[in-house]
Amino acid sequence: MKLQFAMDTLTTEAALDLAAAAAPHVDILELGTPLIKSVGLSAITAVKEAHPDKIVFADLKTMDAGELEADIAFAAGADLVTVLGTAGDSTIAGAVTAAKKHGKGVVVDLIGVADKPARAKEVVALGAEFVEMHAGLDEQAEEGFTFATLLEDGKASGVPFSVAGGVNVSTIGAVAESGARVAVVGGAIYGAPDVGAAAAALRAELA
Repeated sequence: MKLQFAMDTLTTEAALDLAAAAAPHVDILELGTPLIKSVGLSAITAVKEAHPDKIVFADLKTMDAGELEADIAFAAGADLVTVLGTAGDSTIAGAVTAAKKHGKGVVVDLIGVADKPARAKEVVALGAEFVEMHAGLDEQAEEGFTFATLLEDGKASGVPFSVAGGVNVSTIGAVAESGARVAVVGGAIYGAPDVGAAAAALRAELA
């Protein structure tokens, strides 16, 4: 299972600092949606140039103009981009067209999708590389949210999936056991006093 670091910061400089600290211990460097909205595609280029050996994941959360948005992100250096699972099939298919042109991949983020296993099957059939079983910060704060539901949905989907939303050193083992392709970790790394040590501790749980 790969380890993905979601950098939810607002400046390229902060992202580069976080990436430098965590890179020895992670496989995928994710530029969070707030970062891309704040500084634009240049952040993708900067992180890819600094870490050409890492998979760079641009969390665009595209909802429309799938081919166009994916194309410009791939041209900027992204290896993977996200399209929302609530988007229309044509939007996802358009992003996949751009991915094929660049030799890259599309991940469909299932945040806000009621029936995640069913939609997961549909979007992988459209050409998505894998899906993200994702509970956002707002959902995690809601009464009744359980992390286990993400793992159950992933297993039920029968397709390659990642898990994002509350992954930390105490839950990453369960993510691995669920069969996830990728564990996505944000706050448990970037919110730690020592970013490198936090990333290393998560990696150690996968050893």
